[in-house]
Amino acid sequence: MISIPSVGEAEKLIEEKLGGWFDVVISHIPNFIVAVVIAIVFSIIARFAGRLMKNLLRRSLDSKQIADLMASIFKVIVLCVGLFIALDFMGLKGTVTSLLAGAGIVGLAIGFAFQDMTENLIAGIAMGIRKPFKAGDVIETDDVFGSVHSINLRNTLIESFYGQLILVPNKVLFRNVLKNYTTLGVRRIEVPVGISYGDDIEKAKEVIVDKINEFDFVIRKDETAVYAEGFGDSSINLLVWFWIKYPGEPDFMTVRHKGVVAVKQALDAADISIPFPIRTLDFGIKGGEKLDAMISDKISQQSANKEGDNNADASQGE
Repeated sequence: MISIPSVGEAEKLIEEKLGGWFDVVISHIPNFIVAVVIAIVFSIIARFAGRLMKNLLRRSLDSKQIADLMASIFKVIVLCVGLFIALDFMGLKGTVTSLLAGAGIVGLAIGFAFQDMTENLIAGIAMGIRKPFKAGDVIETDDVFGSVHSINLRNTLIESFYGQLILVPNKVLFRNVLKNYTTLGVRRIEVPVGISYGDDIEKAKEVIVDKINEFDFVIRKDETAVYAEGFGDSSINLLVWFWIKYPGEPDFMTVRHKGVVAVKQALDAADISIPFPIRTLDFGIKGGEKLDAMISDKISQQSANKEGDNNADASQGE
């Protein structure tokens, strides 16, 4: 049978338990005070370290949002380190281990649930550190060409040259090949043109280079060049190269327009023709026959056939 303790024995048991707990609490008060002090000290350190990190990142990064986010992450890391040290100092190593395991599981679950958002966020942070472009730069990537309007944590806003605002995910800019037309501050203009086979290529090159170099917006005038690109259907194809400051004034489209006009004027002044497309039609089953010769042969054949028919009719009438 189960023996039921008396009231006195129960009171004594409760008193012993409470006394043991009280002794444990009393013995842990110094550790608890030290843990609280550690937590307070780390919170103060995290506040000042986060503020210092924010100022440093804002100076080095173009996006204040990215700088603030990274500073906040750094601040939380410092706070967590202080919390884990305080718990470990109180002898709660199992609690620390459980918290770390739980944080890892929660982080993994969040990463899978918001994979696209997380990827864009990480790409935004990476680009904020690498700084492949900044606001105002002209960039081209993945069928997007325009000027960077603003850079956010998850996406970048680009203003195209057609007056449209395009929201591009940061992972697209981070993964694909990116062309930055602003970093070097210069850009080469290419103008293709064709001259007739009867004109002198070197003369065309000379007059075009002299005409292009008359413009004030042309830089590196010694690098202005004309190259023979190949043989076209009805012309010798040339490629005109010259350099301008970019971005700058006049703008790219205006400069290219003036370049095309200048090439046309230079060739006209030198009596060098830009031929129209020419097509040679080759007739006959095996080729090599001209149209006028085929028409003459056809007419002669028809005349011969008609004369033969007339002679046959005349013979039948007799």
